[in-house]
This record gives sequence, C-alpha cells and structure tokens, in this order.
Amino acid sequence: MATQRDLIPVVDYVRASADKAKDEHTVEDQQAVNEQTAARLGCRIVKRFKDNDKSAAKDNVRRDDFEAMLKVIRVGKLADGTPVSGCIVVADDRLIRRAGDYERFVDAITLEEGRVYADARGFKDLYSEDVESMGLMGAVISRMEVKKMRRRVRQWHRGRAEKGAVPTGGRAFGWKEDRVTLDPVEAAAIRKAVGEFIGGRSLNSIVKEWQERGLKTPRGNDWTTSPTRKMLANPRLCGWRMIKGELVEKDGVPVEGEWEPIISTEQWEALRAIFETRKGNVLKEDGSVRQPLPRDHTEHRYLLTGVLRCGRILPDGTMCNTKLRVLNNRKRGTFRYFCKSKAQGGCGALARRGDKLEEFVSEAVLAKLEERGAVAAREVGPWPGQAELEEREGQMRELRDRFRQRKITNELFFQLIEDLEPEIARLRADRARYELAAQQAERDVTDIRRRWYSETDDDRLDISQKRTYVRECFHAIIVHPAGKGNGSRSKFDPDLLEPIWREA
Repeated sequence: MATQRDLIPVVDYVRASADKAKDEHTVEDQQAVNEQTAARLGCRIVKRFKDNDKSAAKDNVRRDDFEAMLKVIRVGKLADGTPVSGCIVVADDRLIRRAGDYERFVDAITLEEGRVYADARGFKDLYSEDVESMGLMGAVISRMEVKKMRRRVRQWHRGRAEKGAVPTGGRAFGWKEDRVTLDPVEAAAIRKAVGEFIGGRSLNSIVKEWQERGLKTPRGNDWTTSPTRKMLANPRLCGWRMIKGELVEKDGVPVEGEWEPIISTEQWEALRAIFETRKGNVLKEDGSVRQPLPRDHTEHRYLLTGVLRCGRILPDGTMCNTKLRVLNNRKRGTFRYFCKSKAQGGCGALARRGDKLEEFVSEAVLAKLEERGAVAAREVGPWPGQAELEEREGQMRELRDRFRQRKITNELFFQLIEDLEPEIARLRADRARYELAAQQAERDVTDIRRRWYSETDDDRLDISQKRTYVRECFHAIIVHPAGKGNGSRSKFDPDLLEPIWREA
C-alpha cells in the first residue's frame, strides 16, 4: 500500500476569468477536481495556487499566483524545502491562454527530468517535442478563440446600441432597476447638479452635498469626484449611447435610446464642452499667459487662493509672481493673503487684508458679469454654423447610402469619409461651445449678485461657484506692494491691484 511519502508531490493551479458573485465557487470546484485527479494518479498536492477573477488572455493582467507557481516549479521546492515534482490542472485553458505563457511553463517544468504534468484526463508528457508543439498550437488556437469571442461580444453590444437598447449591466444612477424608468430622487439630484455645474459649481462641492444628503452610488458606495465626473460625462443622461468614448450614431445622427432621459441634449453638450475647455492658466513673470493650469480638484476655503500673485519686484528686476497664501488669525477673526518666505520659494515681503481684497474682487467680478450679460443678451442668437453642419451630415448620409447600394468603391468611400468625419466632429464641438456660451449668457446676473451675498446657506453660492466666476473673469490678479510707513499696510488701495482679465 502506497504511503504519503510514496505519492508524487505536486502543486495544483486553478483560475476563473470572472467571478461576478465574488464567492470563488468556480476555483473551489476546480480544486475539488484536482484533488480527485491527484488521488487517481498517485500524487499529493503540497501547495495550491489560484488566480480568481483574472483573465489569462489579456496582456495587461498579471496573474500573481501563476508567476509564483512558475518560480516554485523552476526550483523544484517550496520555501520550507518541501519538494515539488509537478503540477495538476483541470484543463490547459485554465493554465494558459497565450503561447508565451505556455513556453515559460514548459521551460520551468522540464528544467529537470522526471517532473509530471496532468489534467483531469491524466498525465501529459511535456518532454516530447510533439506534445510540446501540440501544446503551443493549442495555446494559439485558444488565443484565436478568445479574440473571436471578444469580437462577437463587441459586435453584439454595438448592435444593441445602434438599436437604442438599454445598456446591459447593473442599474445606473438616476434610473430604477428596470434601467428605463427614472428614479425621482436620483434624477432630481442629477438635474440640480447639472444646472449648478453649468452655472459654475465645482464637482467637489456637488459631491460633498451628495455625501451629506446620504446619496449613494448604485453599488451602495459614497460618491467621489471621479465617478461623479464619469457619470455626468455619460451621454446616457440625455438619451444617447457612447462606446469607447464615441457617440453611437446612425447615418451621422446620435441614436436615441429607449430609456427616459434626465437632461436635454443641449445640457449634455454643455457639460462636455465644460469638461473639455474649463481650465485656468499659468502666468509668466511678466503676467502673460503661458500654459493651462491643472483642473481644480480641491475644495478651497478662500476665494482668491491660486488667483492672487505677488507683484513685488526682486533685486534682479523680475517680478516675484508667487501665488499668495492665507494666514488666518483665529483670535481676531481676520485673515491675510501673504507671499510665502524665501525658504518656501517666495519673497516673504508682501501681505494684504483678505476681507478687503475679496470684497473688491467680488464687486469687480459681478460688474464684469453684468457687462458681459448685457452684451450677450444683444449678441447671442442661433448658432451660425447650423446650416453647414446639416449640409455635412446630409453628405454623410448620402455617402453611406451610396456605399450600401454598392454605387461607389470601397477606396472612394473611405477616402471621402476621412475628410467628412473630422469636419463634422469639428462643427459639433463648435456648436457645443456656442451653446454653452449661450446658456451662460442667459444667466440672471441679478440673481447671481443676490446669491453671492445671501445669508442663507441653501441659497448662497458656495466658495467653488464663486471661484469659478472669478476664474471666468481673471487669469490672475497681481498684488503690488504698498509703500512703507503711514499705515500703508492697513489701508486698502485698489490701485495696487493689477487684474489680468480674460477676454469675453
């Protein structure tokens, strides 16, 4: 009778490409099969390796246990010295899907003579050149089948999208479980957020409000900035579909889905324009615009941080141009904007009362918004490029029809479409920017002024909304130093502020 010492010491490997239930039932079932195989073939499993919910066909997926198993097989023993003389799997496709992985596995297990490899059907002789070649061929065939399967899945999803079918997967925020009917609470929250975001509110502020209200994602998590941005950028909100960042169209027109939209297409176009274009700018030492600032992700506590720049002239004749920081005197309930010390990269020689600065800039912003609103009310009309866009879209439809009817060659079709598609995309982007400007021009500046100074928390513009209006008016504001003595530091002189205005 064979003892444990007589049995061949092997490791087993199991893998599942997807584990939606997150209960590891697939890999556990494979381990049970491997136990039976080991017992039948006179082996004992001394170490288990598993990669759950991981593909073996994707280049960017690292299978940690597969890599660890290769190291063990290569050296022929575990970390504690236990010998390892082979490997058992349920089937080859659980072990490998790519030829490169198969080659590495064969190299490791055949490094020494006498090692074994088995699946549920029995032992396989990997030392035979014919068997190794068949294994490589199997990996290649498996890879081809995976590609075919992926292609069929992509075609299936695109076909559904082009028919306007409801997207598969879990429930989307804003809709009920049927993914068609609106959830009244979530849909109202989205409409409010979209309106305020177009009006200048930051994503951080919206997320903070949703967290305070207890709104959760469909998976029950707290909302954060990244998923909120992704959700707002999804054309599903207005009834359209997007695949891999491109709108699904038929004959050049976005396909309308069979679910209830939450916002209008014009609002979503405005959202997209904001995500693409709303940025500040870095200034050179002479105050000229140099490059875009990174998106403002943080929720600021003060109105002008990042906007005010130190205008003190340094001994070498250049301007300091350091962003002013805030020093808060909690005992007095006051604060100052100041230039950081030389050790921190500033000059440390300029400071100004925060309340006076913010009061003056607030009035300057509101005055500029009122001026622009008056001009915009006279100038904003229908988008002038509408006729040209409709002509190009008509050309695209006619071109596709002629291609389907085999009236033009493939070569001519693709040559013409390469010119038309970017032109249509350019015109649509221009329309989106124009509609965003039109929506912003329709803002009631009187209401903005009222809400700017409102004493009611629910009604008052929050700091992120105010900062957006400030950024909309200024690239930066340079604060020049006051003179010495005679209380010059305590007096506020607006002439010492040099605004770098944005063009309307």
